[in-house]
Amino acid sequence: MTDRHAELDAALERVIAAAREHLAAVKAANGRADDDEVWRAYVELNNASNSYDELLLDEFGEVTPWDVEAIDPEEADRQLGVGIGGVDGTEAEDPHPQVVSVRQRRDYRVPSVAALLRLAEAARRNNPGDSESTSVETVGEAILELMQAGDGSLGALDIPELESLDGVVIVAEVETPLDPETYEDTDGTGPFSLSGGDRVVDRLDEHAFLDLDDELAEDSDAAQAKGEAADRR
Repeated sequence: MTDRHAELDAALERVIAAAREHLAAVKAANGRADDDEVWRAYVELNNASNSYDELLLDEFGEVTPWDVEAIDPEEADRQLGVGIGGVDGTEAEDPHPQVVSVRQRRDYRVPSVAALLRLAEAARRNNPGDSESTSVETVGEAILELMQAGDGSLGALDIPELESLDGVVIVAEVETPLDPETYEDTDGTGPFSLSGGDRVVDRLDEHAFLDLDDELAEDSDAAQAKGEAADRR
């Protein structure tokens, strides 16, 4: 066996070992998001696969199915903040933890209630996990159906059937995290109200913009009015 072949065999063993270590880290994380050990094991597996692939190509002109590029572990850690100010279970407990509450309000005009209800009914029918067979009957029900069918955020409501108006985002420091179960289903203000110890730290106003065609039409009307006024002079 040539030295080159031995190097290939060793590279393959590193891939296998890295794959085992990655699987062990994934199992230990048990679904925990952004786990540092999973990330480091991923980088090791990625780089071992990349090295083996390059050696195989150089020696035999063959490639693996793995389309990967080498990752600089230190640069990747720096960009992703791994081990730097993150909460990975090794940092001392913060003596002054904070709870931050982000509250968003966005208003919409409904040009056609019928069109909105039809869209929500279509979303309900296309959701295989939705056992509801009844039709969507109210605007509120339609809004919730569309948000559930989308990504769960207000971005799911960026649709022609709703005309977006102004909105506001408030960031506050709160003493107690939200517990939805403490409020009645009909309580629309309690979950959003601030208590005496809470503090608003920032606010962002979101302004709806006119449609470009409307703006161009308004500009054209204004120019025409100016021209008519100049002719009268």
